Amino acid sequence: MLRRALICGLSTAFALGFPLGALAEQAFPDRPIKLTVGFAAGSSADVVSRIVAKRAGEILKQPLVVDNRPGASSSAAARAVAASPPDGYTLFIVTVANAINANSRGTVGVDLPKSFVPITLLGRVPNVLVVHPSLNAKSLQDFISLAKSKPGQLSYASSGIGTSPHLAALMFNKVAGVEMLHVPYKGSSEAMTDLLAGRVNVMFAPASTVMRYVSDGKLTALATAGAHRSPAAPKLATLAELGLRNFESSVWFGVVAPAGTSAAVQTKLVEAFHEALKSDEVKAQLGAQGFEVEGMAPQAFAKYMLQETDKWGRVIRDAGITLN
Repeated sequence: MLRRALICGLSTAFALGFPLGALAEQAFPDRPIKLTVGFAAGSSADVVSRIVAKRAGEILKQPLVVDNRPGASSSAAARAVAASPPDGYTLFIVTVANAINANSRGTVGVDLPKSFVPITLLGRVPNVLVVHPSLNAKSLQDFISLAKSKPGQLSYASSGIGTSPHLAALMFNKVAGVEMLHVPYKGSSEAMTDLLAGRVNVMFAPASTVMRYVSDGKLTALATAGAHRSPAAPKLATLAELGLRNFESSVWFGVVAPAGTSAAVQTKLVEAFHEALKSDEVKAQLGAQGFEVEGMAPQAFAKYMLQETDKWGRVIRDAGITLN
């Protein structure tokens, strides 16, 4: 009986010239949606994703299931989602790492505009320039003067070659006219451990990670690399305010869907994520993580991703480094 009813319904849809794709789009979503994160459980990307996914799932009346697929700085997950059916049931948490890796000469990166359609930018947090207190640098100018007096002697930590902290420091070297020694680590926790111990001198790291150490007196914050002052550190001036103009480096997370996703499905997803980001609970939870809630329109988000890809591409080329 059910089979006969289904056949009759499909026959009627064809007779009325109503494509099955349109029927599927109207019903979307009628099953759980997978939200793929290219980093491990407990990472900032994972935490932000789970906060927003819970509320977005309630709005869509279908669960958004976070799928952690770490590896290759999120590029492996990006490639997997880009190859998924463009039906809206597999989404990807895109980050600044993907914009950086898009400049890879090999197979690491994914061409973001060709591979995905934008949904929205969820949030971002600025990197902060922090130094170990043993340097006795109380201001940005103190630090720049010290670095200029010791070319190649001050060391900066990063979570690896081609990561956001690495490229932020490279950009700082250029605009501040200093030369610091790069010490790459396998991850941010290892880098932070050595910075706190004074084994390295400097690091650019997200405000959400470092401000608690600044409050405890274990690190000295010299400036934020955001476009404006961060709610996570409202008294901390930006590098641009202190004279290093057009300097911006943030960690950000957004949502994209595979290229070819229909406009109707894209619109439903955009509306759901935007509504989720307006939730007081979501804003409070993201704020507690140090993130500023964004909720960009798709076109603005697409432009932002291109700008980030181009900006970090210039830094990579100027420094002559290769992303593997």
